[in-house]
Amino acid sequence: MEKKLKILAASDLHGDSSQFKRLADKAEKENVDLVILCGDLTSPVQSKNLIQPFKDKNKRVLLVHGNHDGILTGEFLSEFYKIKNLHSSTANYYNVGIFGCGGANVGIDAMSENEIFDTLRNNFKEVKDFKKKIMVTHVHPDNTIVEKIVPGIGSSGVKYFIDKYQPDLLLCGHVHEAEGVEDLVGRTRVMNVGRNGKIIEI
Repeated sequence: MEKKLKILAASDLHGDSSQFKRLADKAEKENVDLVILCGDLTSPVQSKNLIQPFKDKNKRVLLVHGNHDGILTGEFLSEFYKIKNLHSSTANYYNVGIFGCGGANVGIDAMSENEIFDTLRNNFKEVKDFKKKIMVTHVHPDNTIVEKIVPGIGSSGVKYFIDKYQPDLLLCGHVHEAEGVEDLVGRTRVMNVGRNGKIIEI
Protein backbone atom coordinates (compact mmCIF):
# COMPACT_ATOMS: atom_id res chain seq x y z
CA MET A 1 0.00 0.00 0.00
CA GLU A 2 1.29 3.44 -0.93
CA LYS A 3 2.41 5.52 2.06
CA LYS A 4 0.33 8.60 2.81
CA LEU A 5 1.93 11.94 3.61
CA LYS A 6 1.02 13.12 7.11
CA ILE A 7 1.09 16.89 7.56
CA LEU A 8 0.65 19.38 10.37
CA ALA A 9 -0.40 22.70 8.82
CA ALA A 10 -0.87 25.99 10.71
CA SER A 11 -1.07 29.71 10.08
CA ASP A 12 -1.44 33.14 11.70
CA LEU A 13 0.86 32.53 14.67
CA HIS A 14 1.97 36.19 14.71
CA GLY A 15 5.22 35.65 16.60
CA ASP A 16 3.74 33.56 19.43
CA SER A 17 6.79 31.45 20.29
CA SER A 18 4.86 29.44 22.89
CA GLN A 19 2.36 28.39 20.21
CA PHE A 20 5.20 27.37 17.89
CA LYS A 21 6.48 25.18 20.73
CA ARG A 22 3.04 23.62 21.28
CA LEU A 23 2.73 22.88 17.57
CA ALA A 24 6.20 21.30 17.50
CA ASP A 25 5.16 19.06 20.39
CA LYS A 26 2.01 18.15 18.46
CA ALA A 27 4.05 17.39 15.32
CA GLU A 28 6.22 15.02 17.34
CA LYS A 29 3.30 13.37 19.13
CA GLU A 30 1.39 12.84 15.87
CA ASN A 31 4.57 11.68 14.09
CA VAL A 32 3.98 13.90 11.07
CA ASP A 33 6.19 13.75 8.01
CA LEU A 34 5.98 17.44 7.30
CA VAL A 35 5.02 20.81 8.82
CA ILE A 36 3.53 23.48 6.55
CA LEU A 37 3.21 27.07 7.78
CA CYS A 38 0.76 29.25 5.85
CA GLY A 39 1.96 32.75 6.67
CA ASP A 40 1.64 35.58 9.21
CA LEU A 41 4.28 33.85 11.27
CA THR A 42 6.09 36.87 12.71
CA SER A 43 5.32 39.88 14.86
CA PRO A 44 7.14 43.20 15.35
CA VAL A 45 6.89 42.57 19.10
CA GLN A 46 7.96 38.92 19.34
CA SER A 47 9.66 37.02 16.53
CA LYS A 48 12.34 34.89 18.20
CA ASN A 49 12.61 31.10 18.27
CA LEU A 50 9.78 30.58 15.80
CA ILE A 51 10.90 27.72 13.55
CA GLN A 52 13.56 26.26 15.85
CA PRO A 53 11.16 24.11 17.92
CA PHE A 54 10.31 22.13 14.75
CA LYS A 55 13.98 21.81 13.84
CA ASP A 56 14.69 20.55 17.35
CA LYS A 57 12.14 17.77 16.72
CA ASN A 58 13.79 16.94 13.36
CA LYS A 59 10.68 17.95 11.41
CA ARG A 60 10.76 19.08 7.80
CA VAL A 61 9.19 22.54 7.47
CA LEU A 62 7.79 24.42 4.47
CA LEU A 63 6.40 27.95 4.60
CA VAL A 64 4.89 30.87 2.76
CA HIS A 65 4.94 34.43 4.09
CA GLY A 66 1.75 36.26 5.03
CA ASN A 67 0.52 39.80 4.48
CA HIS A 68 2.00 40.81 7.86
CA ASP A 69 5.37 39.14 7.20
CA GLY A 70 6.43 40.49 3.81
CA ILE A 71 8.42 38.69 1.15
CA LEU A 72 11.84 39.54 2.65
CA THR A 73 10.86 38.03 6.00
CA GLY A 74 9.77 34.84 4.25
CA GLU A 75 13.13 34.68 2.48
CA PHE A 76 15.01 35.37 5.72
CA LEU A 77 13.21 32.62 7.64
CA SER A 78 13.83 30.19 4.79
CA GLU A 79 17.55 30.95 4.62
CA PHE A 80 18.14 31.21 8.38
CA TYR A 81 16.43 27.93 9.24
CA LYS A 82 17.41 26.13 6.00
CA ILE A 83 13.79 25.35 5.05
CA LYS A 84 11.87 25.69 1.80
CA ASN A 85 9.91 28.81 0.98
CA LEU A 86 7.07 27.74 -1.33
CA HIS A 87 6.75 31.26 -2.72
CA SER A 88 10.01 30.73 -4.58
CA SER A 89 10.41 26.93 -4.72
CA THR A 90 8.48 23.67 -4.64
CA ALA A 91 8.74 20.37 -2.77
CA ASN A 92 7.63 16.77 -3.14
CA TYR A 93 7.27 13.82 -0.79
CA TYR A 94 5.73 10.40 -1.45
CA ASN A 95 4.57 11.45 -4.94
CA VAL A 96 2.81 14.55 -3.57
CA GLY A 97 3.86 17.82 -5.23
CA ILE A 98 3.63 20.94 -3.06
CA PHE A 99 3.65 24.50 -4.39
CA GLY A 100 2.35 27.88 -3.35
CA CYS A 101 2.29 31.65 -3.19
CA GLY A 102 2.89 33.80 -0.13
CA GLY A 103 1.51 37.20 0.76
CA ALA A 104 -1.92 38.50 -0.13
CA ASN A 105 -3.76 41.19 -2.03
CA VAL A 106 -3.39 43.48 1.03
CA GLY A 107 -0.63 44.36 3.51
CA ILE A 108 3.16 44.40 3.17
CA ASP A 109 4.25 43.70 -0.41
CA ALA A 110 0.60 43.41 -1.53
CA MET A 111 0.27 41.52 -4.81
CA SER A 112 -2.19 42.08 -7.62
CA GLU A 113 -4.56 39.24 -8.43
CA ASN A 114 -2.68 38.67 -11.69
CA GLU A 115 0.62 38.41 -9.80
CA ILE A 116 -0.90 35.89 -7.40
CA PHE A 117 -2.26 33.79 -10.26
CA ASP A 118 1.00 33.96 -12.24
CA THR A 119 3.10 32.96 -9.20
CA LEU A 120 0.87 29.96 -8.57
CA ARG A 121 0.86 28.95 -12.23
CA ASN A 122 4.64 29.19 -12.57
CA ASN A 123 5.24 27.14 -9.41
CA PHE A 124 2.56 24.62 -10.37
CA LYS A 125 4.51 23.78 -13.55
CA GLU A 126 7.18 22.17 -11.36
CA VAL A 127 4.75 19.73 -9.68
CA LYS A 128 1.95 19.21 -12.21
CA ASP A 129 2.98 15.64 -13.02
CA PHE A 130 2.85 14.37 -9.44
CA LYS A 131 0.00 12.07 -8.51
CA LYS A 132 -1.37 14.52 -5.93
CA LYS A 133 -0.91 18.26 -5.62
CA ILE A 134 -1.07 20.48 -2.53
CA MET A 135 -1.34 24.24 -2.95
CA VAL A 136 -0.28 26.51 -0.08
CA THR A 137 -1.26 30.18 0.21
CA HIS A 138 -1.80 32.66 2.99
CA VAL A 139 -4.91 34.31 1.54
CA HIS A 140 -8.05 32.26 0.88
CA PRO A 141 -10.00 32.14 -2.42
CA ASP A 142 -12.90 34.54 -2.82
CA ASN A 143 -16.51 33.37 -3.31
CA THR A 144 -16.13 30.57 -0.75
CA ILE A 145 -17.52 29.94 2.74
CA VAL A 146 -14.83 32.09 4.36
CA GLU A 147 -16.10 35.11 2.43
CA LYS A 148 -19.43 34.75 4.24
CA ILE A 149 -17.60 35.00 7.58
CA VAL A 150 -15.44 38.02 6.66
CA PRO A 151 -16.56 39.40 3.27
CA GLY A 152 -14.41 41.13 0.72
CA ILE A 153 -10.85 40.03 1.51
CA GLY A 154 -10.48 36.79 -0.46
CA SER A 155 -8.36 36.48 -3.58
CA SER A 156 -9.86 36.16 -7.05
CA GLY A 157 -6.41 35.11 -8.29
CA VAL A 158 -6.37 32.13 -5.93
CA LYS A 159 -9.95 31.26 -6.86
CA TYR A 160 -9.28 31.48 -10.61
CA PHE A 161 -6.24 29.23 -10.25
CA ILE A 162 -8.25 26.60 -8.38
CA ASP A 163 -11.04 26.75 -10.95
CA LYS A 164 -8.55 26.27 -13.78
CA TYR A 165 -6.11 23.70 -12.36
CA GLN A 166 -7.99 21.89 -9.54
CA PRO A 167 -5.21 20.85 -7.14
CA ASP A 168 -6.24 18.20 -4.63
CA LEU A 169 -5.87 20.40 -1.56
CA LEU A 170 -5.42 24.08 -0.67
CA LEU A 171 -4.01 24.96 2.75
CA CYS A 172 -4.48 28.61 3.74
CA GLY A 173 -5.10 30.99 6.64
CA HIS A 174 -5.51 34.79 6.80
CA VAL A 175 -8.97 35.02 8.42
CA HIS A 176 -8.63 34.08 12.08
CA GLU A 177 -12.40 33.75 12.54
CA ALA A 178 -12.46 31.01 9.88
CA GLU A 179 -10.02 28.67 11.62
CA GLY A 180 -10.90 25.07 10.80
CA VAL A 181 -13.40 25.99 8.10
CA GLU A 182 -13.37 23.68 5.08
CA ASP A 183 -14.92 24.08 1.65
CA LEU A 184 -14.92 22.32 -1.69
CA VAL A 185 -14.19 24.22 -4.91
CA GLY A 186 -14.75 21.78 -7.75
CA ARG A 187 -12.69 18.81 -6.58
CA THR A 188 -10.27 20.95 -4.57
CA ARG A 189 -10.57 20.69 -0.79
CA VAL A 190 -9.96 24.13 0.73
CA MET A 191 -8.88 24.26 4.39
CA ASN A 192 -8.25 27.26 6.64
CA VAL A 193 -5.76 25.69 9.03
CA GLY A 194 -5.54 28.39 11.73
CA ARG A 195 -3.12 28.92 14.62
CA ASN A 196 -3.95 25.64 16.39
CA GLY A 197 -3.07 23.61 13.32
CA LYS A 198 -4.68 20.77 11.43
CA ILE A 199 -3.46 17.22 10.82
CA ILE A 200 -3.97 16.10 7.24
CA GLU A 201 -3.16 12.83 5.48
CA ILE A 202 -3.00 12.73 1.72
